[in-house]
Parts: sequence; C-alpha cells; structure tokens
Amino acid sequence: MQNRYSGDIGDYIKLALLRELGKSHNVGVAWYLYPDESHNGDGGHTSYLANPGFWRPLDPWLFDHLSQVVHGNRSVRALEQAFGENTLFSSEPLPVPLRARERSDARSAWFLKLLENLSPCSLVFADPDNGLVSNDPLRRRASNFGKQLPLVEAQALSEGRCTVIYHHNSRLKGGHDTEVDKWLCALQMPAIAVRATAYSCRTFFIVNPDADTTNRAREFCCRWKDHKVRLHVSNVA
Repeated sequence: MQNRYSGDIGDYIKLALLRELGKSHNVGVAWYLYPDESHNGDGGHTSYLANPGFWRPLDPWLFDHLSQVVHGNRSVRALEQAFGENTLFSSEPLPVPLRARERSDARSAWFLKLLENLSPCSLVFADPDNGLVSNDPLRRRASNFGKQLPLVEAQALSEGRCTVIYHHNSRLKGGHDTEVDKWLCALQMPAIAVRATAYSCRTFFIVNPDADTTNRAREFCCRWKDHKVRLHVSNVA
C-alpha cells in the first residue's frame, strides 16, 4: 500500500468488503506501507467518484468519505476512519531502502512486530502493494520486496484466525483464474477468493473463513455483482 493510492476504486471495494466481514470479528489491518513512488500514474483510478449514481448506493458513507480523502490528504491514516473504533492498525512503514544483505533480516523483524501488534485480532487484512509471491529466498534481497507478501507471511498471519489478503493480479500464463487457483492451492489452508475487476484486476483471498464470514462474502458479491465483483469459482478438481 502507498499513501498516494488512498481513496481509489480499489480502496472503495476493499474497505466495503472489510466493513461487511468485520461485523463479526475483531479486525486488524496490516498496511504493508511502502514509500510513495512517482515513476508511474498508479493510484489514479478515482473516476468512480464522478459517477455517484452508480457507485454510491453500495456504501454511501464510505463513498462520501473516500471522496473527501481523494480531494484532501490522501493517506492510509485517513482511510482508518472507515473502520470500527476497536480496529487495530499496524502502520509502521516497511524497512526500505536498505542494502540487499540487510533486507531479509529487517523484514523479519518488521513482520514479527506486525504479528505482535495484531495478535488480539480474529480477522486481519493484509494490504501489500503487489500481493502474494513465493518463498524464494532471493526475493528477500530484491529492492521491490517491500511491495510483496511471501506465502510464509500469509500463512503466519492466518494461523488460528481469518485473514483477508490483497493480491494484484499479474500476467501469469494461463490467465487470472488460473493464477487465483494457484494461490488458493499454495496457501494450504481453507480459503475462498473474491475477484474485483473494475478498472484493474485484483483478488481478495479470504483464508480460514468461518461460516458467517463465508456467507457475508457471498452476500457482498451478490450486492456488487453489477460492479464487476464476484466470488471466484475454482477450476481445480
């Protein structure tokens, strides 16, 4: 997550989803906050705000709040007002930039603190910039590792509780449905996936959902079905 993204269409979808799922949980948010970049125009998907007749009825309060965020101070701190007062946040920025040999240890220390901060929560939302990646140790030395969430962290966050993990779909051979199936299998935990394809393609993996959380996710997808949100149907037997 980068502050410059705050209030875009991805935030509207994910915050609306979390506001629904969080009704039966003590929620924690792991922002995976990465320094703002300026080499591209990402974060510009805010034109949905110019079409309130189509988008606002889904969550009127949230829509109005994000409109204020976009036209004011775009930051994750501003987004936190969309959550309940008992929500816990882990907002410490990721340890970047560092020398390659320092990155893995720094990330491990950062993640252990995140786990401690959110230990009381029964549902944790993890918001990495790019999403899930493999546990390849070479990744931990890469300059862009802060934008990624390795599988081992996803599994640790999900141990004994429900976790919602943001993933920005890539160009994996076989297409996005194949990519989602790949990660559902790799998680090695019970999980469902909510696909959201308005403006760009993103997936929310809901790991270890109980029956109530699963039902809420299904109902959310039904309400948002005309806005390119759906529950993923796996092609894996």
